Amino acid sequence: MRLFTMKKIHILLLLIIGLLILPMPCVAGQFTVTKVYDGDTIKAQGHDIIIYVLLAGIDAPEIAFRKQQQGQPYAQEAKRYLEKLILNKRVDIKGYGLGPYPYNHLIGEISLKGTIINIAMIKKGLAEACDEMPPDGLNISPYREAEKEAMAAKRGMWSLGDTYISPRQWRAMHKAKPDIR
Repeated sequence: MRLFTMKKIHILLLLIIGLLILPMPCVAGQFTVTKVYDGDTIKAQGHDIIIYVLLAGIDAPEIAFRKQQQGQPYAQEAKRYLEKLILNKRVDIKGYGLGPYPYNHLIGEISLKGTIINIAMIKKGLAEACDEMPPDGLNISPYREAEKEAMAAKRGMWSLGDTYISPRQWRAMHKAKPDIR
């Protein structure tokens, strides 16, 4: 049995070429979400391929990297909320290119029935608007507005006040430490 048919290879190549060459966002299409890894990373299946998607424009609290570590506050809540919103559901994914090596996830904006899931995560206080450069073509303004609203209402992680640490800072603090067994 052949692992890949020619049709699957052509679809995959067209998707990859489209995501790498086009300077503007492109619609990757409809996919069914089959796994939620954390508050901003999913696996989806459709068009006879499997894709891994990092939600564009957001950064969610980090789940522990190692078993002996504790993750960030609200990391599990973010994962559960994202599962509730989209797990096993058919969603639209708009691609904005590929993320950095070694993961090479599709950077994507996910929508379900007209709701942009990336922004819904921010509004709930379970992700922040990404403070790094947003991908070309992504309108970051609604993300920033949602973040201001969640902060003002002290939703989710914003309820932590001065003890809040951004996911970016948390990753830097925890990746630098050696894995002691």
